[in-house]
Amino acid sequence: MYTLNQVKTLVLCGDPTRSLPLWRGFLLIPLILACFALSLRAQPVCVDGCDSNFGTFQGDDALINNNSTGAGNSAFGWRSLFSNTGGNFNTGIGGGALALNNGESNTAVGAAALVLNGAGMENCAFGTDALALSGFGVSGADFNDAFGAFALFNNSAGFSNNAFGNAALQQNISGSANTALGDLALNNNDASGEGTASGNTAVGALALFANGDGQFNNAVGYNALGGNDTGLFNQAMGADALSANTDGASNVVIGDSAALGNASGSFNTILGDMAGQDVTDGFDNIYIGATAGAGVGNESSTIRIGDPEHVFTCFVAGITGVSVSGDSVCVDSAGQLGVCGTGGHPVSMKEFLKERQIVQQQAARIALQEGQIQALTAALRQQAEQIQKVSAQLEMIRPAPRVVGNR
Repeated sequence: MYTLNQVKTLVLCGDPTRSLPLWRGFLLIPLILACFALSLRAQPVCVDGCDSNFGTFQGDDALINNNSTGAGNSAFGWRSLFSNTGGNFNTGIGGGALALNNGESNTAVGAAALVLNGAGMENCAFGTDALALSGFGVSGADFNDAFGAFALFNNSAGFSNNAFGNAALQQNISGSANTALGDLALNNNDASGEGTASGNTAVGALALFANGDGQFNNAVGYNALGGNDTGLFNQAMGADALSANTDGASNVVIGDSAALGNASGSFNTILGDMAGQDVTDGFDNIYIGATAGAGVGNESSTIRIGDPEHVFTCFVAGITGVSVSGDSVCVDSAGQLGVCGTGGHPVSMKEFLKERQIVQQQAARIALQEGQIQALTAALRQQAEQIQKVSAQLEMIRPAPRVVGNR
């Protein structure tokens, strides 16, 4: 049985002074397999059978070091589950699969899949070198799923990652809770090993391909957010959507090639096929409609709905018949909406403000007069009531008429 330190020495063919850099991971697996072969007997012996603790094995040195504590393990292939001693319920299929494992409930299918897993548990690796470096000398490399050759290849301490596709999440070292679906999706995620590149979701070949330390990004579509490095909280849906973004944040982009040129712009909302392609570092823009914002250059804090080269009629429900107070609004020849009295309007802004002040004064005067009229009406009504009361009283004290006869 080999300890992790012994494996380092073994991999380096006897030179304990050299380190084991993860970036040379592609050389690691062949060296392990070659040095295993040289360090033990030259003639392989293919055996198969069952052990006393519900274990099943087939292949040269498969499950050979398992003792009575490791239960329910299955090993098929040259030195699969080779060093397992106390790990339970593991399945290794393929040469070197789960070779150094002592974790629980892991499944590895493919040559060198999960080959260096130590104490990691509940990992699933399907494909050559899938999750090959996971759990090597560290703890917490649990709940990872890798489907595809070299998927999650460099993963060390990352957990709860899901990679489906050739080389998906290949460079991830410590990033966690990432989901990559598609060849090379999130390929460079957390290559620095900082562990901040977590919570990303990439669906599509090359989606979030270059992501280094960006987090909580969602990309759906071929090469969506493909160039993202440190940007975070971005949402991109569509082929090449936000594909040039490097450090822009909090963008929402839907549409093929939408916001294609954005590199560092943030807080943009762009919806439509090829919409917002001129934005490079602008912010707080809202574009809606196919090719919206085409040919206007980089800008910020602007709303554009539709492409004036293709959209000629506008209907907005809920406007007509609704009374509101406020400034009059006009539209210029370019389709820009604004307060009347600016630009080419025949009335100057000074005159417009003067007229508006007069109107406001007249409105105040009318309101005052209406109040006075209401007060006078109330006083007259009160006087009428008093007159009616006095009239009634006079009727009561008036003497009754008498009849005088002629004598």
